Amino acid sequence: MKVILLSDLHRVGRRGDVISAKPGYARNYLIPQGLALQATHGNQKWFEGQRKKIEERGAKERQSAAEVAARLDGASITVRKRAGESETLYGSVTATEIAAALSELGFEVDRRRIDLEGGIKTLGEHEVRVALHPEVMAAVKVTVVAETS
Repeated sequence: MKVILLSDLHRVGRRGDVISAKPGYARNYLIPQGLALQATHGNQKWFEGQRKKIEERGAKERQSAAEVAARLDGASITVRKRAGESETLYGSVTATEIAAALSELGFEVDRRRIDLEGGIKTLGEHEVRVALHPEVMAAVKVTVVAETS
């Protein structure tokens, strides 16, 4: 089934692309979520008419994400976790914990936008990337210290 993407989707395509998607994926996910339109002649004409508005909205989103990234880049947070003798954590630092620590600093970040690259399972400093926009990334320094009980 041919669909027109209304937003950028990771590993699927960019806004405005006409892609071929499996019918179930298009009917049950993309179209109901408002992420795509069926690629009919009328929908293609409508999208071309709306393209300028959509691109302006995307530019505003990118600009606001860049402003937040400028403030967030290089921020440092500390997470306390229980650790064993060999400085290995009992469990791991989760994206939810990092999002909560960032919200204490005044940054509201969705936990799904935090890239942990395999997880944080040891004490020390770790670099974590936060995707604020598909084109804007910020780096946050996470320091994991042992929790004293």
